[in-house]
Amino acid sequence: MSHSPGREPSRILYLTWRDLDHPEAGGAEVFAERTASELAALGREVVMFSSSWEGAAPAVQRDGFRIVRRGGRYTVYLRALLHLLVRGRRYDAVIDVQNGVPFWAPLLFRGPVINLTHHVHREQWSAFFPEPIARFGWFLESRIAPLVYRRSRYVTVSESSRADLQSVGVAPERISLVYSGIDLPQDYTSYSSIPKSANPSLITVCRLVPHKQIELAIDAVAALESSMPDLELHVVGDGFWLEKLQEHSRRRGVDDRVVFHGFVDSDVKQDLLARSWVMAMPSLKEGWGLTIIEAGLHSTPSVAFRQAGGTQESIQDHVTGLLVNDPEEMIDGLQRLLTDVDYREKLGSNARHFARSFSWQTSGHDLDQIIQAELAAH
Repeated sequence: MSHSPGREPSRILYLTWRDLDHPEAGGAEVFAERTASELAALGREVVMFSSSWEGAAPAVQRDGFRIVRRGGRYTVYLRALLHLLVRGRRYDAVIDVQNGVPFWAPLLFRGPVINLTHHVHREQWSAFFPEPIARFGWFLESRIAPLVYRRSRYVTVSESSRADLQSVGVAPERISLVYSGIDLPQDYTSYSSIPKSANPSLITVCRLVPHKQIELAIDAVAALESSMPDLELHVVGDGFWLEKLQEHSRRRGVDDRVVFHGFVDSDVKQDLLARSWVMAMPSLKEGWGLTIIEAGLHSTPSVAFRQAGGTQESIQDHVTGLLVNDPEEMIDGLQRLLTDVDYREKLGSNARHFARSFSWQTSGHDLDQIIQAELAAH
């Protein structure tokens, strides 16, 4: 493994709830794997520790780093701590991904711990769990985690998430910002020639979980039925909320125009993004909004909620897409982009230009600089 001249390779443990092969993987897992790959390219020795699932290989090699899978949705946290207890001395630094709750690495690891938080889960706890579990989860995230990680460097992916971390007591000088990159399709230029669908079309790409609020995109198809009876919605992704969404589309009488694609490979995803007219992002909370940038790469503008957080940076309002305040405005925004071809093409062209300004090479380099600085200071 090659490494940067004059630098010894750092051994990094990347603790993440899921890896990118997991059926419920999302943008956080893309960030983890792409930056791990870039760290490996810089000569770092990276081991990613994540949860397993039925049929998953216990370990795989990927793009210069190794993935080890142990435990399930919740027991992965205990298995990660056991891994640190037994093998922690092998590593120079730990990247601890806080997805609601972190892995509590500082309790066992004496080297630098980087807390990687995509967004604060204040609203999501009650969307996923009943009381008092939701209240306890928020207590762990907002009170206990900042205390345990009080000496750790935080990394987040947007200014809004930085502000949210400060609101729960993380000192601003301990928070660094690393923007997500973007995956350029292997044959990028060929996607530029793919025509948009003949009929008006919306797309949403995400894990199918409650806080993504895909019901609102389905509601938009129903609300626009009289003016656009041939409007279709393409839902790309999988998750435990799938049956609820299918039932919702039947109740709204649009199940013949809502297509659930499930998990698809990159080529199919890129093709769907390229053919779609507009991306609908009704999510309650986004740390950044990676799929917004992915859609923009194909000149597909997005509509998202302003209060979702990271969307305020992944969308330049009225330049690369639209930011709205409530479901009614969401429907109005989608209708405007679907019916005003000149406006849609203008925003789509701007979105494409904006998307090209991001790269995983830059993200990985920025993260590596933070890790090396922490190692030097430790």
